[in-house]
Amino acid sequence: HVKSLLAMGNLIKVLGKDLENCPHFFLDFENAQPTEAETAVWNQVSAVLEEAHGILAELQSYNGAGQEIREAIQNPNDLQLQEKAWNAVCPLVAKLKRFYEFSLRLENALRSLLEALTSPPYAPMQHLEREQALAKQFAEILHFTLSFDELKMTNPAIQNDFSYYRRTISRNRLNNQQLEAENEVNNEMANRMSLFYAEATPMLKTLSNATTKFVSENKTLPIEDTTDCLSTMACVCRVMLETPEYRCRFTNTDTMLFCMRVMVGVIILYDHVHPVGAFAKTSKIDMKGCIKVLKEQPSNSVEGLLNALR
Repeated sequence: HVKSLLAMGNLIKVLGKDLENCPHFFLDFENAQPTEAETAVWNQVSAVLEEAHGILAELQSYNGAGQEIREAIQNPNDLQLQEKAWNAVCPLVAKLKRFYEFSLRLENALRSLLEALTSPPYAPMQHLEREQALAKQFAEILHFTLSFDELKMTNPAIQNDFSYYRRTISRNRLNNQQLEAENEVNNEMANRMSLFYAEATPMLKTLSNATTKFVSENKTLPIEDTTDCLSTMACVCRVMLETPEYRCRFTNTDTMLFCMRVMVGVIILYDHVHPVGAFAKTSKIDMKGCIKVLKEQPSNSVEGLLNALR
């Protein structure tokens, strides 16, 4: 704890509170509004987040073309069934392409936020307190990411549909319709989508790659500035969850789950980006405390989160 106490020493002065080794302040996930300084980045990220709800809804209602694909494979000479499967799969692949393209926009939004939340001269803690609206957006991106990946993990149809699509294209059976689809998803795009959907948690992988890239490209910015931003956020979420006087300030019951998702999201990002990881003894994240907070919640709401940490 000594190391993190020293690191937090100057922040504690700022806060003027007696802290063990964790910032205690209320991050207003429900009502934070952007200040003038935050507006430009906030607007950019806001446009991306507005789309996120629609993406989740589409993914939630994604049923796949399993039935049509099975029938087509079982009756390879029945052209009508081949066509039926193809016609069922094409609109689904268009959806998968939209999800993939959204991940790229999300990546850009995250980079803008990281730049804003780690820029000198402020420490990560001061950033999170000063720029609560951006911290909230960062949290919303993580919340979306974990929600997306939880849905994707429990939906095997996605990979089945996509591999059927690729096999059909390479077999070159349906020459005329195939051209229309090729315009939709050409081979290079199909390769990138394939890599994306092969991941167990594709959105989280996108974010951790983006964060790692951000750290490696900003040579002048110590990696600690980025990882401290993450560990501070994990800490703030944990304290908010375990402190009754903070918890009772949440007016919306979903905010608890939101807070837990965000805590888990930043822990996983930290683990990917930090050279030693989140689970090491020297890690600035109190893993025991975080897991304890999760285990105190009803298991149906945290099962997916505990799995993500495992």
